[in-house]
Amino acid sequence: MATVEQEPLSLPLVEGAKSYRDVTNDVARPLESFPTKLWWWAFGIAVALFGMLFFEIGNLFANGMGILGVNVPVSWGSFIITFVFWIGIGHAGTLISAILYIFRQQWRTAINRSAEAMTIFAVAAAGIFPVIHVGRVWYVLLWFPPIPNERGSLWPNFRSPLLWDLFAISTYLTISLVFWYLGLVPDIASVRDRIKESDWWQKTRKAVYSALSLGWVGSARSWAHYESTAMILAGLSAPLVLSVHSIVSFDFATSVIPGWHTTIFPPYFVAGAIFSGFGMVLTLLIIMREVFQLKEYITIKHLENMAKVVTLTGMIVGLAYTTEFFIAAYSGSPNEGFAFINRMFGPYWWSYWIMVSCNVISPQIFWFKKLRTNVYVLWIVSIFVNIGMWFERYVIVVTSLHRDYLPSSWDMYIMTIHDYLIMLGSFGLFFTLFLLFCRFLPTIAIAEIKTVIKSPDAARGYGRH
Repeated sequence: MATVEQEPLSLPLVEGAKSYRDVTNDVARPLESFPTKLWWWAFGIAVALFGMLFFEIGNLFANGMGILGVNVPVSWGSFIITFVFWIGIGHAGTLISAILYIFRQQWRTAINRSAEAMTIFAVAAAGIFPVIHVGRVWYVLLWFPPIPNERGSLWPNFRSPLLWDLFAISTYLTISLVFWYLGLVPDIASVRDRIKESDWWQKTRKAVYSALSLGWVGSARSWAHYESTAMILAGLSAPLVLSVHSIVSFDFATSVIPGWHTTIFPPYFVAGAIFSGFGMVLTLLIIMREVFQLKEYITIKHLENMAKVVTLTGMIVGLAYTTEFFIAAYSGSPNEGFAFINRMFGPYWWSYWIMVSCNVISPQIFWFKKLRTNVYVLWIVSIFVNIGMWFERYVIVVTSLHRDYLPSSWDMYIMTIHDYLIMLGSFGLFFTLFLLFCRFLPTIAIAEIKTVIKSPDAARGYGRH
């Protein structure tokens, strides 16, 4: 009699019957061995792009904003587009680390560390654009003290959402950084305890990891404090997922530009940020599991769960695109109606349809289990999502600005080679930091992953590390 093979109801979060010792060995291996050629190639390309960013910023300071494509009326160009793109990328890290932690979702354990690191590095990449956008950065110190003039002291405009951005993003970065580092402390202690001081390099490593581990000994009292602090930080971080990109959306929504002046922007931006963040997490984790041989920890189940989140948030983003058109039509405002017709069929129609194809259509293939569990398909779609979300910001900024209320001032926006190089340079900064993180710090939360496995050697009395 033929038997029917049935798929298990619940796939394991860690494959290969790993022991606690195996987990520590596998995660610490990239830190203790010489980097692979593939890592050196990737790091070399990233550093080259990062160096190009420095050169281009120097060129910008020397020659001024005239080397960029911004003009009148498109006074916000590639800088604000790429800034909002990177801020959005940073959202998934906070979502995975904080909200999934609060709801005790165990599938986060293999991916939260890299996602949190991604948040830090994405915000760092975003942070350069408001700074270089102002032109002569060295005058920034003059903005904060009051500047005397004949009408009294001149202060920064505290009612401007651009200033709210500064406070929101700096708070977001601070909480994310502390949360990330807190989770690293027990794992850094594990790496510290494995180092044998055989030569000067190992002695140096031991000293550095000892300092970074803050004297962690793994006592029951330490773990109790650790758990309490992690929950408090998760509670503080969760509202930031909603607040940061809502405030970024106010940069646009509080204006009277057609296509921007709409109340849907806060939820629309938040959903788009989570969507783009998960797209980038998918891109990075698929590469990481291949390069560092972590397939047994970053499993198909993890990737499938992220694909489901991408599908859900992609549909919310698609709903937001449709709602924008409905609001424009229902408002009865000819200017609003024209702005959205111009998006679909105007001179930048190609950017609009790239956005829709990548963000709305491509994730729909994840309805099929065979496709959402195929690593190659997942990676290709994640790249489409990254491209589509950059174009979403391009469409919002450019199509609304280049044709406003006054037809005589209409003009086209064309990015120059310097726009492209600075944008690529920000990717160089991001990947340089991420590759250094993969080389020197545990990319998977060793302590947390041990809580979701049943170790065969636990009963034999091996230590936690």
